[in-house]
Amino acid sequence: MSQLTLYNYFRSSTSYRVRIALALKNLNYTYKPVHLLNSGGEQNAEAYRMLNPAGGVPTLVHNEKVISQSFAIIEYLDEVFANTTALFAQDSFTKAKIRQFCETINADIHPLQNLKVMQFLEKQLQVTHEQKNLWLNKWITEGLASVEKIIKPYAENFCFGSSVTAADLFLIPQLFSSQRFGVDITQFESLCKINENCLLLEAFKKAHPYRQIDTPEDLRIL
Repeated sequence: MSQLTLYNYFRSSTSYRVRIALALKNLNYTYKPVHLLNSGGEQNAEAYRMLNPAGGVPTLVHNEKVISQSFAIIEYLDEVFANTTALFAQDSFTKAKIRQFCETINADIHPLQNLKVMQFLEKQLQVTHEQKNLWLNKWITEGLASVEKIIKPYAENFCFGSSVTAADLFLIPQLFSSQRFGVDITQFESLCKINENCLLLEAFKKAHPYRQIDTPEDLRIL
């Protein structure tokens, strides 16, 4: 029997992506919380750095094989558990477009809102709260405008047609983070429609940051 363990943090958007994938594929796993703020960040503990030298979340352990980076984890799950819900299209072009969409979020948006980047801006560069929000709003808004254009020829109920793909797994956590950072997502009509459709699905509900075992009580939702 496959043994899956996910080291993650409830509010991490990259962790959220993988939780959705696991839920869509109906894969059971052990949830291991890694609090990114407690005691200077549990991701910096020596034991965790042995698993993930970069110290990020999430990290997946499958039968003692360790994988980090959410995109790599999602592709791995899709290949190893091929008899479950597929997250990428079969034809090469559509698969490439899904990857393009995911990477626009993964490489162009997410790194500029990452916790360690925010901490560096605040502590080392001593930016003000207003300056930090300006930074976040600029890069997130530009990125979301890009992904809205990417899916325009393909979007239906979801980013690429009538079925959930990896693109939706990247979009919904990004929109969650965007709203946390005060970005007005209503200007992106297609993205908001897809967000509404996804959040109705059980897998997305189950994976939501405010429904995890390490979610603080004041944030927990039913």
